[in-house]
Amino acid sequence: MILESLHILNYRNIREASLEFSPKLNCLVGLNGQGKTNVLDAIYLLSFTKSAYTSQDSLNITHGEEMAMVQGVYNDFTVSCGLRKGVKKQFRKDKKDYPRLLDHIGLIPLVMVSPADHQLIEEGSDERRRFMDVVIGQQDRKYLDCLANYNALLKQRNALLKQYADAGVVPDDLLEVLEWQMVEPAEYIFEQRTKFIEAFVPYFEKVYHKIAGSEIPNLRYISQLQDRDLREAYKRTRQRDLILGWTSQGPHKDDIEMKLGEWPLKQVGSQGQQRTFVLAMKLAQSLYLSNRQSSIVQSSMSKPILLLDDIFDRLDSERVERIVEMIQGDDFGQIFITDTDRQHLTEILRPNEGAKIFHVEEGKITT
Repeated sequence: MILESLHILNYRNIREASLEFSPKLNCLVGLNGQGKTNVLDAIYLLSFTKSAYTSQDSLNITHGEEMAMVQGVYNDFTVSCGLRKGVKKQFRKDKKDYPRLLDHIGLIPLVMVSPADHQLIEEGSDERRRFMDVVIGQQDRKYLDCLANYNALLKQRNALLKQYADAGVVPDDLLEVLEWQMVEPAEYIFEQRTKFIEAFVPYFEKVYHKIAGSEIPNLRYISQLQDRDLREAYKRTRQRDLILGWTSQGPHKDDIEMKLGEWPLKQVGSQGQQRTFVLAMKLAQSLYLSNRQSSIVQSSMSKPILLLDDIFDRLDSERVERIVEMIQGDDFGQIFITDTDRQHLTEILRPNEGAKIFHVEEGKITT
């Protein structure tokens, strides 16, 4: 997938920009807070129909303006997103609206690497489940439908538990109806997450060893469905769930165990090791998607667009050199990199005659 040009109007601090890109390597340089990340976020928006940083669309409109527009011209089609305060956003492919935004996910495979990825380690299991969902969802439409269906039913079950909490008992027939509906999408989610981790780990290990050498990383999928029948688990834990006020069983409790050797990464990993671990997960995501069959576009997925936002901070020079050498190879597609240090970008650009560099200052972008 190649983004040939990007047109931005009133998106965050970028009032107006029309950019033509290199099919391989594009670098945005500038001080922090000038708008480099906002360019990447506009590209992210065109793949996932939402910002990487906020779920509230109105916050992406330039302060003092009523509307914003982002349009991307790709090698096979054009995608645009219009935002207006108080109005549902308009998302189009080749000037045709989508019946639902979910139908767009996976059309433009994309991987974003940013400092916020450290939440995969620091935050709770929600972040690690989201990592799996973003990767699987870009290649499997049924997975997205099952996830949306399961989450809606889970919300209903939790609402029932809270509604009947004071009474101390909830009608079994009401819960049984919901639980029977929840089992089928839950089992599909579990099945696809299991397959994903099994297929993903070899890519992750390959990337990690290229960056870090001999260190031994470990990823393991953890799910309650690995050792229990979910329908029976729902029934068995109803009274406890009523006391808790939420559902304690199901794929919404899944997690990914992250280790260096035999020890938890969060406890034993240095800042550099943790950053390398997460970076390897995201770069491996790109390789995984490149080599998967997609049920969304009915073909092998093209190489994802790769967004690298300020990835060199807190990594030693040797690891940076290995990363740069790897991403410039044929395994990766079109790349966008942001950095505050021109020296980094000079080293990256040296073997790439067709690469383009953009200077960003106070929302204005020049070449």
